[in-house]
Amino acid sequence: MDSTPSPSSSSPFDLVSSALGRYVPRGAAAAAAGPGNGQGDRTTRPRVSDNPAADRQDQILGVVILDRGLRITRCNLEAPIFAGLDVRAGSPFAALLPPRDVPTVTRRLRQVLETGEAHVARIQRLRRGDGSELVVSLSILPAAVPQEGLTVSVIAMARRLHLYAAETAIGTSLDIGETAQSLAESLLAWGDVAAVDLDFAVWTGEGVTEQAQRRVRLRRAALVPDRVWPEGYVTPGDDLPTDASRLLAQTVGGDDAPQAVVMPDREAVERLLGSPRVIRALVPGDRSASMACIPLVLHGPPPVVLGVAEVWRRADCPFRDSELFDLQELVARTAHHVDLARQHQREHTQVLALQRRLLPRSGGHTIEIASVYQPATPDSAGVGGDWVNSFPLPDGRTALVVGDVVGHGLGAAATMGQLSMEARALLSAGLAPDEVLEHLDETVSLLDDAGSGLVAGYSALGSTCCIALYDPVSHHVSLSSAGHLPPILVLPNGHAGPLTVRPHPGLGAEFALREPFDVHTFAAPPGSLLALYTDGLVEDPALSIDEGIGTLADAVSTVHPWEALQQAARHVVSAVAPVRQRDDVTLLLARMIGYRKGDTATWRLPARYDAPARARAYVGALLRGWDTKGDTRDDVPLLVSELVTNAVLFAAGPITVRLIRTGHGLLCEVGDTGNGRPRLNRGGLLDDGGRGLHIVHRLTTRWGVRWTDTGKVVWAEVAR
Repeated sequence: MDSTPSPSSSSPFDLVSSALGRYVPRGAAAAAAGPGNGQGDRTTRPRVSDNPAADRQDQILGVVILDRGLRITRCNLEAPIFAGLDVRAGSPFAALLPPRDVPTVTRRLRQVLETGEAHVARIQRLRRGDGSELVVSLSILPAAVPQEGLTVSVIAMARRLHLYAAETAIGTSLDIGETAQSLAESLLAWGDVAAVDLDFAVWTGEGVTEQAQRRVRLRRAALVPDRVWPEGYVTPGDDLPTDASRLLAQTVGGDDAPQAVVMPDREAVERLLGSPRVIRALVPGDRSASMACIPLVLHGPPPVVLGVAEVWRRADCPFRDSELFDLQELVARTAHHVDLARQHQREHTQVLALQRRLLPRSGGHTIEIASVYQPATPDSAGVGGDWVNSFPLPDGRTALVVGDVVGHGLGAAATMGQLSMEARALLSAGLAPDEVLEHLDETVSLLDDAGSGLVAGYSALGSTCCIALYDPVSHHVSLSSAGHLPPILVLPNGHAGPLTVRPHPGLGAEFALREPFDVHTFAAPPGSLLALYTDGLVEDPALSIDEGIGTLADAVSTVHPWEALQQAARHVVSAVAPVRQRDDVTLLLARMIGYRKGDTATWRLPARYDAPARARAYVGALLRGWDTKGDTRDDVPLLVSELVTNAVLFAAGPITVRLIRTGHGLLCEVGDTGNGRPRLNRGGLLDDGGRGLHIVHRLTTRWGVRWTDTGKVVWAEVAR
């Protein structure tokens, strides 16, 4: 019985397989596509036409017949485009594949053999004898005669289809290196070696505004295929020699609009490059080769060259006009992807620079600080929402601030920077934490206004912030929160848990009932550990938020008092952070040290006429006990006397005097129940009053005012 299926009972794939089988004459030599050395028979190869109309008549369809052992029995790969493929009869089909694709394609071939179901239009690369690759569309069909095995059709990739596929692949990443690599891999369909060299400003994300011929620094961003290259050849990450950079920029730039340049053989390449060093850097080998050099142009007034794409191939395969047109079209279509990656890189650099500036320092002699910031993704798409800051206040206290701005990217980063700097300025001016949050609340509301918004389409409403002030003398922490998760306090005895903080809406939450921000005060003895964090550290789909906070408290409680705090912070994050991190992770650890008892003294005096004299006597005796020498012993009693005199004259109620011995000097504080702000005015020589603050100003390195629930404190710092 004739096993050939009749047309009436055949599937469309059976008919195609039968037609392809007739397309390969029986008895045709399998080696007709070229000898095994991969170079092809140059004497019999048809002349390549430069006429685009003739190019369209070039044969791009080839057929390979395989037996059931997946070995080649017959083929029809005689067209010039298939030159270099080693298709000898009896050789395994896997020999045509790059090693990385052998398992996958072999599995597909055997699957078609076993099931009889065709596998159509797989984009595949075939390996030539010289190591270069050819992009094809590969279809695997059961042979019309089952005993023959398989019919494999090979269609050299249609240029239009490849242009579309390449552009789609190149636009999938905002990483500049990956974008350049995708472009180089797409260009490889037109040659044997492809490289992408970018202007250094593009690589670093900077703005590119100069004319191409004036820029002389190029960096290799991508190179394919991946192989061992000759010594001196420029590989990804290397800067091109200055002469080579200038030469390529001038070549593609020209006097008018940037345009592609073709060098047909090695003689032309050497004439253009000139220097042996430049030739070693740019030419990928010693054999004769031709090169097409295509500029990556950002169109505008004027056009700007972002870099250069280079395609190399054997000199006996010159670039046709239609191929150059396709190359230029591909590069033109994808140049804007390179520019988008450049902009993304610039934003990434700016955001990280801002983030680094906001990271807290190590602290001082009264508190130890450590922090960890871990973005949700390694690229800039996930950077910009969370922020932490810590800084000493002029009155000896330390401010600890953590916030979570809604969103990510440059808009969130700019809002984060503005809120952080505003919080620092207001705290340094003496405002309490609740007052600072009131100002930040107004700022977020203003930023969200359509007329004065920071970034169109971006809203920071609902951002959260927590401010804690540590007093190293009283060993207390004053804290206010706007919608933020409660800090965790670990006492010296090891007891750990979240602080009880009354919940409050986030910043700018006009939709909620407006209530004043609360101030909570907690004891933090020396050796205590305070942890401030953002929700990304404790949010896990598998746990409730309370369980996440409890897990963090347990991890923080294991920090040993002698352990280096920065190392401990990293250990806590690695132990607590979710495996699949969906949000930025921020942790701030503060170990309380405080002042020793013998370094501070406090007196309460009635607001009477003799208060200045009593304060002067108390301070003088203390300075003698501290063995203070020089002018300090005379200046500090006078300073305290003037501050107490002002409190008696302009305030009411008891007066508190506090003297603190710091690492670099003395800090004097005088508190009263008045709400007036002392101001330094310009007075005349014969004025009866107003000289007190001038004396304070001249005796101190700095002085200021902070507000309390019962009045104010005037502080002044004196160097020792």
